[in-house]
Amino acid sequence: MGHVTKQDLRDFVRIIFICIGWYIVSSGNGVLGKQILDQFPYPMTVTMVQLASIAIWSFPMLKVMNVRKSEASSWTYHKKMLLPLALAKFISSVCAHISIWKVPVSYAHTVKASMPIFTVMISRVLLGETHSWPLYGSLIPIVFGVGLATVTEISFDLVGLGSALAATAGFSLMNIFSKQALKETGMHHLRLLHKLGQLAAIMFFPVWLFCDLPVLVPDLSREVVVLLLVDGVLHWLQNILAFTLLKLVVPLTYAVANVTKRIVVISVSLLLLKNPVNATNVMGMMFAILGVFCYNMAKYRENQNKHKLPVNMPKQTNKPIWQNHYTLDQKVQVTTPLSYLSDYSTDRQIKRNQ
Repeated sequence: MGHVTKQDLRDFVRIIFICIGWYIVSSGNGVLGKQILDQFPYPMTVTMVQLASIAIWSFPMLKVMNVRKSEASSWTYHKKMLLPLALAKFISSVCAHISIWKVPVSYAHTVKASMPIFTVMISRVLLGETHSWPLYGSLIPIVFGVGLATVTEISFDLVGLGSALAATAGFSLMNIFSKQALKETGMHHLRLLHKLGQLAAIMFFPVWLFCDLPVLVPDLSREVVVLLLVDGVLHWLQNILAFTLLKLVVPLTYAVANVTKRIVVISVSLLLLKNPVNATNVMGMMFAILGVFCYNMAKYRENQNKHKLPVNMPKQTNKPIWQNHYTLDQKVQVTTPLSYLSDYSTDRQIKRNQ
């Protein structure tokens, strides 16, 4: 067992505090978002505020932290990678807020537990990736858990379910291609978050102007404005803490922390919002979360096996002569000695002179 240094202990304490902060901020963001949408039913406005918060608050933070600028800033790169990601971000955000508006937070987060299913399907169809059988098997309890929670959900709404599934699929697509963008460009993860928030806010602004702005003024109050601003800051902090934790820990630790966060958000929403649930409904939620945990473990083992080097080098055996492309004539070259050639030519010359 290695010696634990003060730096290791300091890093461990910092990770614990980041995790606690992440759980508190995520739970507060979920509960506050539901309360806002109950009295102010404009999910597009909530989305607009959150995207604008990422674009506005990230800029001074990147300056203070002295985060390097993006290496790839050409229009071709933006058109190929960033614009589709930004489009997926604002569509997924709108769908997520519609789902929270229509169904309880606990149920919306249970449906979000189906993200591994979408990740496997999208990576298989678009990237041609295949996975191990244990990983495919881990999807079964997720499907079962989400299905059980759906059937027994007292406040079930079809639009809420469809929106939650669409948001989950969109965020899965974003996760896959965000990793690809980071790998291909070497861009800093917080810089990518800022750019996506900025582009998504610009793209979504005309939609918000047309859909929500003409009708929201009568329902707007000082209290709602304050709640929207707080919700936007919480959403920005949630993203920053998630990216920071992902940078500090190994993928398996982050996956476990993410599962724990989902349990905390569901539990806090059940306690504070008091939406009615039964034992079967809770069992479905637990099955879905257990499936996500099993998926993360299987994915981690699969990645470890991919990077392992072989223990024994394969033995090289000589091929039989009938399997060799070389003929015997090609393998053996017979050359005539120079001295023999010299004697032969001299002898012929003597005979010719005679």
